[in-house]
Amino acid sequence: QMWVKDSGGGSVQAGGSLRLSCEASGPAYSGNCLGWFRQAPGGERELVAEIDRDGTVKYADSVKGRFIVSRESKKTMYLQMDNLKPDDSAMYYCETESSSNGPCLEYTSWGQGTQVTVSS
Repeated sequence: QMWVKDSGGGSVQAGGSLRLSCEASGPAYSGNCLGWFRQAPGGERELVAEIDRDGTVKYADSVKGRFIVSRESKKTMYLQMDNLKPDDSAMYYCETESSSNGPCLEYTSWGQGTQVTVSS
């Protein structure tokens, strides 16, 4: 089992900032990859950013230069979102997978989601 808790969303105007937080735990959680995904109404789930235990990061092209993903520990991850745009509006989910090292596997556990709304 893996448990995920995500938080930190809110409503901001375009150009504003938000910081999302994630905490992962559980007996099946080995602490390798953590990822942030988002899904807008009627849209597809997309990977926003991910980070592995070595600190290797990956970003969606649409957020490069504006978002920064970081880890405080094996269990805790953040997503600093700056210069937010209306197109960033979505439900954001922190997700985990069960690998202990190496390439990230399929993400199989996620939090309840946190809503980000950016107005123009």
